[in-house]
Amino acid sequence: MYKILKAETLADKTYLMDVHAPRVASHCQPGQFIIVKMDDKGERVPLTICDYDRENGTITIVFQAIGASTTRMAELKAGDSFRDFVGPLGQPSEFISEDIEELKNKKILYVAGGVGAAPVYPQVKWLHERGIDADVIVGSKTKDLLILEKELEVVAGNLYITTDDGSYGRSGMVTSVIEDLVQNEGKHYDVCVAIGPMIMMKFVCLLTKKLNLHTIVSMNPIMVDGTGMCGACRLQVGDEVKFACVDGPEFDGHLVDFDQAMARSRMYKTEEGREILRLQEGDTHHGGCGVCGGDN
Repeated sequence: MYKILKAETLADKTYLMDVHAPRVASHCQPGQFIIVKMDDKGERVPLTICDYDRENGTITIVFQAIGASTTRMAELKAGDSFRDFVGPLGQPSEFISEDIEELKNKKILYVAGGVGAAPVYPQVKWLHERGIDADVIVGSKTKDLLILEKELEVVAGNLYITTDDGSYGRSGMVTSVIEDLVQNEGKHYDVCVAIGPMIMMKFVCLLTKKLNLHTIVSMNPIMVDGTGMCGACRLQVGDEVKFACVDGPEFDGHLVDFDQAMARSRMYKTEEGREILRLQEGDTHHGGCGVCGGDN
């Protein structure tokens, strides 16, 4: 059992928990995820890691109460436990393997949409701890839905907040802020990392492609099973078939076919749709098929 040490509400239907999971905390890296399961009959829920404390053996997760399982999770309190807490899963962010001195010469921009601020935070924190300050844009529908602002202020080089309704920070979409920083303020960036809703990442990539700005996206929104066996997170990345849970969750955003991924995700929600996808995709439907490389 994995004890919940802290449980709090960050915003409407958005929750944060610190969970005692020493083995996961000792091995995880920014960009990876875990799978939680409340009890023997509970659904497997993949969640990106928001933070970790190796010394205290804790993992911080942030989630939205959307379906039945996450709504039940939101009712858990400090002192309750998860039946399973599996990880770390997925591949770490690509900068983890880069030379630190070379990384210090790069100008990095992070773009977080909504709950995407949660997986962005550990990456920016990791960089900050090594003397690398990245600029961060956080977009939210309203001020009340904004999360982790104070935490990001501590680790970001510059933090830009924007809300769709103009209730806080700048007014408008995150793409407007990117354009303003690059075209009006003369900022130069070598790489952009965008994490958030699929539609947000799509339009960030459309813009950054025009700006010739290399962009990494996290495809965790389409994960279901988290092991590559359900076929939910199959996506086209350039001319290759990839699976977010075993090959990612991060990919070159300019190569991701977002329209296909979003359409496929809608199909996957119905039993008939899943059967059609199995027939259409054959042996490449599953990440552990031996064809895509997801089982290596």
